[in-house]
Amino acid sequence: MIRCVRLWTGQDDGSHVQIGTIDMRPGRNNDLLSGTMASTHVTVEETAGGGALAWHTAPVRQLVVTLSGTLDFITRDGEEFTLHPGDVLLAEDTAGSGHQWQLKGSDPWRRMYVVLAQGTDVAFVPD
Repeated sequence: MIRCVRLWTGQDDGSHVQIGTIDMRPGRNNDLLSGTMASTHVTVEETAGGGALAWHTAPVRQLVVTLSGTLDFITRDGEEFTLHPGDVLLAEDTAGSGHQWQLKGSDPWRRMYVVLAQGTDVAFVPD
């Protein structure tokens, strides 16, 4: 299963964390396959090792697929999680108090942003 971390804004205007997976079903060649998710565009980005980003919210609702690098996230309420290569972040905290992140080690953070089309369902399954 593909690990997914959901980051969203609660009614308290704070960013919150939920750990889970992307729901996948048997598909072609006995592989597991998610449902189709409509997107508006995809970009890739790289941050040098040691990088960090202070308090911010997600600019849009998006999936962030970590290709390399390990980083620690924290919300203003102290909720913490770590992303590893292969993890997917479902970033839905587009308003509110936000989150920040810090890269661990000297490896760069390489990631792919998949900006979701409005109303797109992501089959997130909480642990």
